[in-house]
Amino acid sequence: MKKISYLVVLPMLLATPALASYSDDQFRAEILEGLDLVSARANVDVPDPAPGELGLDVYQTADAGYNSDIQLFIPTKMYMRAGGGLNLPFATDKAKLGDKEYSSAGSWTTQIGLGWNLSSYVRTEIDFQESTFNFSDIDDAQANYQTIGGMLYFDFARRYIQTGDITYRRRFVPFMGLGAAAGMYKFDGAGGADGFVIAAPRATLGFNVMLNDLIGIDIMYQYQMMIGNGFGWNVRAGGVDNISNIMASFRVNF
Repeated sequence: MKKISYLVVLPMLLATPALASYSDDQFRAEILEGLDLVSARANVDVPDPAPGELGLDVYQTADAGYNSDIQLFIPTKMYMRAGGGLNLPFATDKAKLGDKEYSSAGSWTTQIGLGWNLSSYVRTEIDFQESTFNFSDIDDAQANYQTIGGMLYFDFARRYIQTGDITYRRRFVPFMGLGAAAGMYKFDGAGGADGFVIAAPRATLGFNVMLNDLIGIDIMYQYQMMIGNGFGWNVRAGGVDNISNIMASFRVNF
């Protein structure tokens, strides 16, 4: 009986190393095949297919959708302004010369400014304005203002809206502004009321239209209450006069 057992067990023991050798080689071959497959997939831009929204989040193609029509806007910190406007005679006090009054006619204003975007709703700005006034029925008289002012603007709609990692730019944004200015003014001609002037308050109401990501146009109404030597010739000191303009300017963000 023992001889029979030896004959059965001995072949099994002899075959064990061969089986182990075969399993080890197969395992190594499978590992190498898997590494080659991973390497091959890493060099291909097209990802493995994955259905549903989860697949869209996990897997990403080469362009990642950036060639679509999504308008991407990067919020800016500062901007510059340059433009001008026309005076509104019906909303501007008349200049005085003795007992007579003369309406403004063909008058205009130029403006340059530098602004800071404090948030998506609030921005502040300093600007320089030069205004030239002509008057009806007076050909040889003219008035000139040169002022430096500061404004705080409030936008009635967010300039940019963030949705996840995408920031959208709004094309049309209405706004209002409030501030003050100071400077010098000069009325040409005999008895011109030259001197220091304060524009307080200075108020604006208008809207911005963006032409592209960085350049837009501002259209606004501007009101200034001028405190100075009076609006005209041979007028008393300490006069208060109202001046209104329609302004248009380019706003360049950077």
